Amino acid sequence: MTVAALIIAGGIGAVLRYAIDDAVRRRWPTAFPGPTFAINVTGSLVIGLVAGLVLYRAASPDWQAVIGTGFCGGYTTFSTSVVETVRLGGRRGPVYAGLTFAGSVGACAVGLAIGWAL
Repeated sequence: MTVAALIIAGGIGAVLRYAIDDAVRRRWPTAFPGPTFAINVTGSLVIGLVAGLVLYRAASPDWQAVIGTGFCGGYTTFSTSVVETVRLGGRRGPVYAGLTFAGSVGACAVGLAIGWAL
């Protein structure tokens, strides 16, 4: 049952990521990969929250599999973030791209820590 829930949650996360990314890009087109940045940070926050709940026994490890691995695995995207950073580097230069990538990874770590603390 956990595997089926994980598969469904992953599909929901992937569709939600696509819908958010598409809606934001249509409304505010820009070279900065803002939608992917926001998706990865909010996904990290959710992963941190679920990991904290499991660690302190407020939730079952199955929740971590379904929400953390399934939903957040489908929702967040490291590979898209890397591709967008490389494209950004071609447009704005490698320093800007490197700072954007470092900022993204740092913001995701902060999001995870906040979720864990909650």
